[in-house]
Amino acid sequence: MTDAAKPLAGRTMIMSGGSRGIGLEIAKRAAADGANITLIAKTDAPHPKLPGTIHTAGAELEAAGGTVLKYLGDVRDDEAVADAVQQTVARFGGIDMVVNNASAIDISPTEILSMKKYDLMQDINCRGSFLLSKLSIPALKESAQAGRNPHILTLSPPLNLDPKWAGMALGYTIAKYGMSLTTLGLSEELRKYGIGVNSLWPRTTIATAAVKNLLGGEEMISTSRTPDIYADAAYLVLTSPAKDTTGNFFIDDDVLAAHGITDLDKYRVVPGDGPLTTDLFL
Repeated sequence: MTDAAKPLAGRTMIMSGGSRGIGLEIAKRAAADGANITLIAKTDAPHPKLPGTIHTAGAELEAAGGTVLKYLGDVRDDEAVADAVQQTVARFGGIDMVVNNASAIDISPTEILSMKKYDLMQDINCRGSFLLSKLSIPALKESAQAGRNPHILTLSPPLNLDPKWAGMALGYTIAKYGMSLTTLGLSEELRKYGIGVNSLWPRTTIATAAVKNLLGGEEMISTSRTPDIYADAAYLVLTSPAKDTTGNFFIDDDVLAAHGITDLDKYRVVPGDGPLTTDLFL
Protein backbone atom coordinates (compact mmCIF):
# COMPACT_ATOMS: atom_id res chain seq x y z
CA MET A 1 0.00 0.00 0.00
CA THR A 2 1.10 3.55 -0.66
CA ASP A 3 0.78 6.52 1.62
CA ALA A 4 -2.28 8.47 0.40
CA ALA A 5 -0.22 11.65 0.60
CA LYS A 6 2.56 10.02 -1.42
CA PRO A 7 0.85 8.02 -4.15
CA LEU A 8 4.11 7.09 -5.89
CA ALA A 9 5.74 5.65 -2.75
CA GLY A 10 7.13 2.24 -3.62
CA ARG A 11 6.15 2.58 -7.28
CA THR A 12 8.77 2.09 -9.98
CA MET A 13 9.54 4.48 -12.84
CA ILE A 14 11.83 3.81 -15.78
CA MET A 15 12.90 6.91 -17.70
CA SER A 16 14.95 7.51 -20.82
CA GLY A 17 17.43 10.32 -20.29
CA GLY A 18 16.95 12.26 -17.08
CA SER A 19 20.48 13.45 -16.39
CA ARG A 20 19.27 17.05 -16.43
CA GLY A 21 16.43 19.41 -17.24
CA ILE A 22 12.80 18.38 -17.48
CA GLY A 23 13.39 14.66 -17.08
CA LEU A 24 15.38 15.11 -13.92
CA GLU A 25 12.70 17.34 -12.39
CA ILE A 26 9.96 14.82 -13.22
CA ALA A 27 12.03 12.07 -11.62
CA LYS A 28 12.73 14.21 -8.54
CA ARG A 29 9.00 14.79 -8.09
CA ALA A 30 8.48 11.02 -8.02
CA ALA A 31 11.53 10.52 -5.81
CA ALA A 32 10.05 12.88 -3.22
CA ASP A 33 7.22 10.35 -2.80
CA GLY A 34 9.73 7.56 -2.28
CA ALA A 35 9.56 6.05 -5.76
CA ASN A 36 12.08 3.67 -7.31
CA ILE A 37 13.63 5.16 -10.44
CA THR A 38 15.70 3.70 -13.24
CA LEU A 39 17.48 6.25 -15.41
CA ILE A 40 18.66 5.06 -18.81
CA ALA A 41 21.13 7.77 -19.72
CA LYS A 42 24.43 8.00 -21.55
CA THR A 43 26.04 11.06 -19.95
CA ASP A 44 28.79 9.44 -17.88
CA ALA A 45 31.22 12.39 -17.76
CA PRO A 46 30.50 16.13 -17.57
CA HIS A 47 29.65 17.79 -20.88
CA PRO A 48 31.11 21.24 -21.61
CA LYS A 49 27.71 22.74 -22.55
CA LEU A 50 25.28 20.56 -20.62
CA PRO A 51 24.95 20.33 -16.84
CA GLY A 52 24.65 17.02 -15.06
CA THR A 53 25.57 13.38 -15.55
CA ILE A 54 23.77 10.16 -14.72
CA HIS A 55 25.80 10.14 -11.50
CA THR A 56 24.86 13.65 -10.35
CA ALA A 57 21.22 12.98 -11.30
CA GLY A 58 21.22 9.75 -9.31
CA ALA A 59 22.60 11.55 -6.29
CA GLU A 60 19.90 14.24 -6.54
CA LEU A 61 17.16 11.63 -6.77
CA GLU A 62 18.46 9.74 -3.76
CA ALA A 63 18.70 12.98 -1.81
CA ALA A 64 15.07 13.69 -2.72
CA GLY A 65 14.00 10.36 -1.26
CA GLY A 66 14.09 7.97 -4.20
CA THR A 67 15.83 4.63 -4.73
CA VAL A 68 17.82 4.75 -7.95
CA LEU A 69 19.11 2.32 -10.55
CA LYS A 70 21.55 4.17 -12.80
CA TYR A 71 21.75 2.41 -16.15
CA LEU A 72 24.49 3.81 -18.34
CA GLY A 73 23.18 3.09 -21.79
CA ASP A 74 21.72 4.45 -25.00
CA VAL A 75 18.01 4.29 -25.79
CA ARG A 76 19.02 3.55 -29.39
CA ASP A 77 20.57 0.23 -28.30
CA ASP A 78 17.96 -2.55 -28.27
CA GLU A 79 19.98 -4.86 -26.04
CA ALA A 80 20.80 -2.10 -23.56
CA VAL A 81 17.15 -1.06 -23.19
CA ALA A 82 16.05 -4.68 -22.79
CA ASP A 83 18.72 -5.17 -20.13
CA ALA A 84 17.67 -1.98 -18.32
CA VAL A 85 14.07 -3.19 -18.24
CA GLN A 86 15.14 -6.62 -16.97
CA GLN A 87 17.39 -5.13 -14.29
CA THR A 88 14.58 -2.82 -13.17
CA VAL A 89 12.13 -5.68 -12.77
CA ALA A 90 14.77 -7.79 -11.00
CA ARG A 91 15.68 -5.05 -8.53
CA PHE A 92 12.34 -3.38 -7.87
CA GLY A 93 9.88 -6.17 -8.66
CA GLY A 94 8.21 -4.56 -11.64
CA ILE A 95 7.57 -1.35 -13.59
CA ASP A 96 4.64 1.00 -12.94
CA MET A 97 5.62 4.05 -14.99
CA VAL A 98 7.48 4.57 -18.24
CA VAL A 99 8.57 8.13 -19.02
CA ASN A 100 9.83 8.70 -22.55
CA ASN A 101 11.91 11.79 -21.90
CA ALA A 102 15.03 11.41 -24.06
CA SER A 103 14.90 13.59 -27.14
CA ALA A 104 17.22 15.17 -29.68
CA ILE A 105 16.46 18.45 -31.41
CA ASP A 106 17.61 20.19 -34.57
CA ILE A 107 15.20 22.64 -36.18
CA SER A 108 17.30 23.19 -39.30
CA PRO A 109 15.37 23.37 -42.59
CA THR A 110 15.41 20.26 -44.76
CA GLU A 111 18.05 21.50 -47.18
CA ILE A 112 20.53 22.08 -44.34
CA LEU A 113 19.67 19.22 -41.96
CA SER A 114 22.22 16.41 -42.19
CA MET A 115 20.89 12.89 -42.51
CA LYS A 116 23.06 11.93 -39.55
CA LYS A 117 21.13 14.39 -37.38
CA TYR A 118 17.83 13.31 -38.97
CA ASP A 119 18.61 9.70 -38.05
CA LEU A 120 19.64 10.71 -34.53
CA MET A 121 16.29 12.43 -33.93
CA GLN A 122 14.33 9.52 -35.37
CA ASP A 123 16.30 6.95 -33.38
CA ILE A 124 16.16 8.72 -30.01
CA ASN A 125 12.78 10.43 -30.18
CA CYS A 126 10.47 8.15 -32.11
CA ARG A 127 12.17 4.75 -32.10
CA GLY A 128 13.47 5.11 -28.55
CA SER A 129 10.01 5.89 -27.20
CA PHE A 130 8.52 2.97 -29.11
CA LEU A 131 11.26 0.60 -27.92
CA LEU A 132 11.19 1.46 -24.20
CA SER A 133 7.38 1.37 -24.16
CA LYS A 134 7.26 -1.93 -26.07
CA LEU A 135 9.73 -3.71 -23.82
CA SER A 136 7.96 -2.48 -20.67
CA ILE A 137 4.48 -3.71 -21.67
CA PRO A 138 4.69 -7.10 -19.91
CA ALA A 139 5.68 -5.43 -16.62
CA LEU A 140 3.00 -2.75 -17.06
CA LYS A 141 0.35 -5.44 -17.57
CA GLU A 142 1.45 -7.04 -14.29
CA SER A 143 1.29 -3.64 -12.62
CA ALA A 144 -2.28 -3.22 -13.85
CA GLN A 145 -3.28 -6.65 -12.57
CA ALA A 146 -1.81 -5.75 -9.18
CA GLY A 147 -3.78 -2.48 -9.08
CA ARG A 148 -0.65 -0.30 -9.20
CA ASN A 149 -2.01 2.27 -11.70
CA PRO A 150 0.47 1.90 -14.60
CA HIS A 151 1.23 4.77 -16.95
CA ILE A 152 3.30 5.55 -20.02
CA LEU A 153 4.04 9.27 -20.32
CA THR A 154 5.77 10.62 -23.41
CA LEU A 155 7.10 14.16 -23.64
CA SER A 156 5.73 15.04 -27.05
CA PRO A 157 3.30 17.54 -28.57
CA PRO A 158 -0.30 17.32 -29.71
CA LEU A 159 -0.64 16.01 -33.26
CA ASN A 160 -1.22 19.28 -35.08
CA LEU A 161 -1.25 18.97 -38.87
CA ASP A 162 -1.05 22.71 -39.46
CA PRO A 163 1.53 22.81 -42.29
CA LYS A 164 3.53 25.57 -40.62
CA TRP A 165 5.14 23.17 -38.14
CA ALA A 166 6.32 20.65 -40.70
CA GLY A 167 7.31 23.52 -42.95
CA MET A 168 9.40 25.13 -40.23
CA ALA A 169 11.40 22.09 -39.06
CA LEU A 170 10.40 18.99 -40.97
CA GLY A 171 12.96 16.54 -39.58
CA TYR A 172 12.26 17.50 -35.97
CA THR A 173 8.49 17.55 -36.51
CA ILE A 174 8.54 14.02 -37.96
CA ALA A 175 10.55 12.79 -34.97
CA LYS A 176 8.33 14.44 -32.33
CA TYR A 177 5.07 13.52 -34.04
CA GLY A 178 6.39 9.95 -34.21
CA MET A 179 6.51 10.02 -30.41
CA SER A 180 2.95 11.34 -30.33
CA LEU A 181 1.75 8.64 -32.72
CA THR A 182 3.23 6.12 -30.29
CA THR A 183 0.99 7.63 -27.60
CA LEU A 184 -2.04 7.54 -29.90
CA GLY A 185 -1.51 3.92 -30.90
CA LEU A 186 -0.46 2.49 -27.54
CA SER A 187 -3.31 4.19 -25.71
CA GLU A 188 -5.73 2.30 -27.92
CA GLU A 189 -3.74 -0.93 -27.89
CA LEU A 190 -3.30 -1.03 -24.12
CA ARG A 191 -6.62 0.49 -23.05
CA LYS A 192 -8.14 -2.95 -22.35
CA TYR A 193 -5.40 -3.66 -19.81
CA GLY A 194 -5.98 -0.48 -17.82
CA ILE A 195 -2.65 1.11 -18.76
CA GLY A 196 -2.76 4.88 -19.14
CA VAL A 197 -0.82 6.21 -22.14
CA ASN A 198 -0.52 9.97 -22.57
CA SER A 199 1.67 12.74 -23.91
CA LEU A 200 2.55 15.99 -22.14
CA TRP A 201 3.85 19.21 -23.70
CA PRO A 202 4.54 22.68 -22.30
CA ARG A 203 2.54 25.79 -23.14
CA THR A 204 5.68 27.91 -23.07
CA THR A 205 9.34 27.28 -23.65
CA ILE A 206 11.01 25.69 -20.63
CA ALA A 207 14.33 26.94 -19.27
CA THR A 208 16.65 24.07 -20.20
CA ALA A 209 20.09 23.72 -21.68
CA ALA A 210 18.54 22.73 -25.02
CA VAL A 211 16.53 25.95 -25.19
CA LYS A 212 19.57 28.00 -24.25
CA ASN A 213 22.03 26.27 -26.59
CA LEU A 214 19.87 25.36 -29.57
CA LEU A 215 16.87 27.68 -29.74
CA GLY A 216 17.18 31.15 -28.32
CA GLY A 217 19.97 31.68 -25.83
CA GLU A 218 19.57 33.70 -22.65
CA GLU A 219 16.88 35.92 -24.17
CA MET A 220 14.52 32.97 -24.65
CA ILE A 221 15.36 31.61 -21.21
CA SER A 222 14.14 34.88 -19.70
CA THR A 223 10.72 34.44 -21.36
CA SER A 224 10.38 30.80 -20.32
CA ARG A 225 9.00 28.88 -17.38
CA THR A 226 11.04 26.59 -15.17
CA PRO A 227 11.05 22.78 -15.53
CA ASP A 228 9.04 22.62 -12.28
CA ILE A 229 5.80 23.34 -14.14
CA TYR A 230 6.37 20.36 -16.43
CA ALA A 231 7.29 18.16 -13.47
CA ASP A 232 4.24 19.16 -11.44
CA ALA A 233 1.95 18.50 -14.42
CA ALA A 234 3.62 15.14 -15.09
CA TYR A 235 3.10 14.14 -11.46
CA LEU A 236 -0.60 14.92 -11.71
CA VAL A 237 -0.90 12.78 -14.85
CA LEU A 238 1.09 9.89 -13.38
CA THR A 239 -1.02 9.86 -10.21
CA SER A 240 -4.35 10.05 -12.05
CA PRO A 241 -6.45 6.87 -12.53
CA ALA A 242 -4.85 5.09 -15.49
CA LYS A 243 -8.09 3.48 -16.67
CA ASP A 244 -9.75 6.87 -17.04
CA THR A 245 -6.71 8.83 -18.20
CA THR A 246 -5.43 7.61 -21.54
CA GLY A 247 -5.01 8.83 -25.10
CA ASN A 248 -4.59 12.47 -24.07
CA PHE A 249 -2.20 15.09 -25.40
CA PHE A 250 -1.96 17.20 -22.29
CA ILE A 251 -0.59 20.75 -22.03
CA ASP A 252 1.16 21.48 -18.73
CA ASP A 253 -0.84 24.50 -17.57
CA ASP A 254 -4.14 22.89 -18.61
CA VAL A 255 -3.33 19.93 -16.35
CA LEU A 256 -2.61 22.28 -13.45
CA ALA A 257 -5.77 24.30 -14.10
CA ALA A 258 -7.86 21.11 -14.07
CA HIS A 259 -6.54 20.53 -10.55
CA GLY A 260 -7.32 24.07 -9.42
CA ILE A 261 -3.79 25.47 -9.86
CA THR A 262 -4.08 28.70 -11.82
CA ASP A 263 -1.50 30.97 -10.21
CA LEU A 264 1.56 30.12 -12.28
CA ASP A 265 3.78 33.07 -11.35
CA LYS A 266 6.16 30.88 -9.36
CA TYR A 267 7.09 29.02 -12.53
CA ARG A 268 8.38 32.09 -14.36
CA VAL A 269 12.15 32.33 -14.78
CA VAL A 270 11.83 36.11 -14.56
CA PRO A 271 9.14 37.33 -12.14
CA GLY A 272 6.51 39.72 -13.41
CA ASP A 273 3.87 39.80 -16.09
CA GLY A 274 6.02 40.06 -19.20
CA PRO A 275 5.18 37.99 -22.30
CA LEU A 276 6.25 34.35 -22.35
CA THR A 277 7.46 32.49 -25.44
CA THR A 278 4.93 29.93 -26.65
CA ASP A 279 6.49 26.54 -27.33
CA LEU A 280 6.69 24.90 -30.72
CA PHE A 281 3.64 23.05 -32.11
CA LEU A 282 1.11 25.20 -30.22
